[in-house]
Amino acid sequence: MAGAQERERVGEVLLAMAADSSVVDKVARAARAASPDVARLPASENLRHIAVLLEAGLAALRGTGEPDFTAAAVLGADRAAQGVPITALLQGVQAGRRCAVEIAIERGRAAGLSPEAMLEAMLDFDHYADALERQVISGYHTAELELSRTVRDARTQLLRRLLHGDALTGEELASAGLHPDCRYHCLLSDVSDPVQARSLEQRLSGCGGVFGLVEGRLTGLAARLPATAGFGSDALVVAAPAAALPDIRARYTWCGTALTAAQRRGLRGLHHLTDLAGETALAAQPALASLLAETLLGALDPGDAFHRQLACTALAYLDHGRRLDQTAAALHIHANTVRYRLGRLAEITGASLEASPAVLPTLRWWWALHTWLTDPPTAHRHLPPA
Repeated sequence: MAGAQERERVGEVLLAMAADSSVVDKVARAARAASPDVARLPASENLRHIAVLLEAGLAALRGTGEPDFTAAAVLGADRAAQGVPITALLQGVQAGRRCAVEIAIERGRAAGLSPEAMLEAMLDFDHYADALERQVISGYHTAELELSRTVRDARTQLLRRLLHGDALTGEELASAGLHPDCRYHCLLSDVSDPVQARSLEQRLSGCGGVFGLVEGRLTGLAARLPATAGFGSDALVVAAPAAALPDIRARYTWCGTALTAAQRRGLRGLHHLTDLAGETALAAQPALASLLAETLLGALDPGDAFHRQLACTALAYLDHGRRLDQTAAALHIHANTVRYRLGRLAEITGASLEASPAVLPTLRWWWALHTWLTDPPTAHRHLPPA
């Protein structure tokens, strides 16, 4: 181990290095040569950070105080804010580290320091440099998270303004990666949990666009739609046809109505707004739906399990194209049971599903049955059979 006198001489060499602007310049050039991304920054920016790092590092090696890694964390944070990749940053840091070691060895030899003293100093420097790199990485990732959160918040606020009908400038749109002349699909999900929203957003991010929580649900504008097949059943997403940005507000409103209708049907996965057009249009008239249910099904008792069974059978019958065999298979009962239940429903309500198989009468029956089964039972007033 080097003696006190020789350690003092090592300190003098390091002190001279810290005060020598040519050392800072050489280390900066080495860092810039090793990393093109670092070299794109102004040279003064590199010199500023390296001067502070060298001074703090060499002071720590001289034993003049506790190691101060503040400058390292600041370096990492600054490079994250400047968009320098972490790998490029570390390439520059490590190149500067090697250059500083070479200069220290060269000056130590010139000063007549013993190999033992130089080895001891270089081991100390190596430990310090490892800790410094960890702080650079920590500062980078901390800033990256903060920047990501800030950017995400800004994009989410812009998305909310756009969907609420605010007029945005081209510059504001560009800041969120949107182009005023492009057409975008409005996507609305039933996901409100922030963790689940992040997971779903990652799956949708490959479609391009901007996503965020709007009115409590993950919503987005996508340049293209994800594939319906294999989308998964962990979320319900309604996707509107592409539209110009000024027309997005209306699409968003329709998606909200369609999402509610799809939820009532228990749907999951990705569904196109146009595929839900019927349910969406009907869902927009809840008062008319209640009136229709009262008129056609007022004689049914919502609290009677048998009456609910009759309504479920009738709805399944309409959903399966008025086919007795398909309805029976879907309900796991005999076709004669389906026929019996339809007959009993006609007796109780005073009207038959078979009276007219035309589209509009069928629509009225389907809408009435669906409303009667899904709305709260107290919503309907009992009426005598017509």
